[in-house]
Amino acid sequence: MTAITIKDQEYKDFCRFLEAQCGIVLGDSKQYLVRSRLSPLVSRFSLSSLSELLQLVISGRNRELRVAAVDAMTTNETLWFRDGYPFTVMSDKILPELAANKRPLKIWSAASSSGQEPYSLAMTILETQARRPGLLSSVSITATDISQTMLDTCRAGAYDNLALSRGLSPERRRMFFEDNGDGRMKVNDKVKRMVNFRPQNLKDSYALLGKFDIIFCRNVLIYFSPEMKSKVLNQMAASLNPGGYLFLGASESLTGLTDKFEMIRCNPGIIYKLK
Repeated sequence: MTAITIKDQEYKDFCRFLEAQCGIVLGDSKQYLVRSRLSPLVSRFSLSSLSELLQLVISGRNRELRVAAVDAMTTNETLWFRDGYPFTVMSDKILPELAANKRPLKIWSAASSSGQEPYSLAMTILETQARRPGLLSSVSITATDISQTMLDTCRAGAYDNLALSRGLSPERRRMFFEDNGDGRMKVNDKVKRMVNFRPQNLKDSYALLGKFDIIFCRNVLIYFSPEMKSKVLNQMAASLNPGGYLFLGASESLTGLTDKFEMIRCNPGIIYKLK
């Protein structure tokens, strides 16, 4: 029978490994999360126990297993048009403001998970263009994630009814999706071609991504240490064009982490503009 317990030292060693790999800090009481996320890998890799799996991951002797473990621990649930207000603010305020610059706009969706955020951004842009013809000449979205599994899901752009029911209106489903032929619906080509997916560890340099006008980094910083949060935010500031905007999750704040942004209250919600 497969053992599912985790010894205290194994948990501590795995926490150090995970933070070193991708910046995620688990804390002292998340053994249940490690068990639930990694237990399926025990049978997938024909191992005898979760303890054996953790030892192999930490030692680095099995690269495929190590990648799979990080994949499992960094895969987070998401939904369409999460929190609502960021997409309304984009459409009503930020896109018209940045369109006045008369140059192509670039948006980065960091930690894009299974693709709902970048595709929601693409739909917002298409709706804005339809409502205000001629406002936006060119908009591109770069979406990144550390998980290759998630990037593959994103590129496929196909979702089952449960995923589609989370935040997506019937009208948008009709307008932006088509039948995938297997019981799922996929985003149509006009949405898909707006988004480019690529791997990116937020611990690493962003220089190769280029410069952006808008960055979405939502519900990601909550998993990082204060030092890592500060590093990410300052690197993102350096990745924004003058006057660019940063969107964080509803429970996230810049307080004590960086002084490079001005806070703007949107009623509801808060966004940040590069100083």
